[in-house]
Amino acid sequence: MNADELAGLYLLTPPKIELASFSEQLKAVLDTGAVDCLQLRLKDVSDDDIRQAIDVILPMCKARDIPLILNDRPDIAKQTGCDGVHVGEDDAGYDEARAIMGEDHIVGVSCYDSRHQAMTVGEKGADYVAFGAFYPTQTKEAKTSVTPEILEIWTTFTTVPCVAIGGITADNLAPIVLAGADFIAVSGSVWNHADGPEAGVRAIKAAIAAVDI
Repeated sequence: MNADELAGLYLLTPPKIELASFSEQLKAVLDTGAVDCLQLRLKDVSDDDIRQAIDVILPMCKARDIPLILNDRPDIAKQTGCDGVHVGEDDAGYDEARAIMGEDHIVGVSCYDSRHQAMTVGEKGADYVAFGAFYPTQTKEAKTSVTPEILEIWTTFTTVPCVAIGGITADNLAPIVLAGADFIAVSGSVWNHADGPEAGVRAIKAAIAAVDI
């Protein structure tokens, strides 16, 4: 691994937002230049709320050449022009998501602790697979727990990009980067940072860059 191959920063939004204030906060975070990919992850909200959020956030991402991935809903992702969709165990399956999104859009899949599932969707054409949780997290109830070894094994045998998620902070991400994660997915460590989200995202990016490879 060289400096150009260090993990990217994959930022997830909070599950609940107040759109007007959040959009200003998000704009400042994106303007740091630290975010490589953004996932809109809203829970227990209406379809209209999701669409309204996309209407505001998607132009911000396009202006900065940052892919916007919608969580859970390939139908809304395709209708609204999102760059891709991320699906988990309780969402549309990979085949359904790909059929809706088409070949020109990103489809990522949560694979938790299953290399077999990851290999299956990877062979079908998933653009990335996500493993986790690597550490305890308050963002959501983790279904599984994994160690960096899963990334080492994955990157040894396949070129399908992998995302590491779950309780990752600036202080604990080094082993995950060293194990070969293509992207570090974060949420709480940015939005709940003591000095604010801009400081949070800069801290994550700086920690990735500081990993001794």
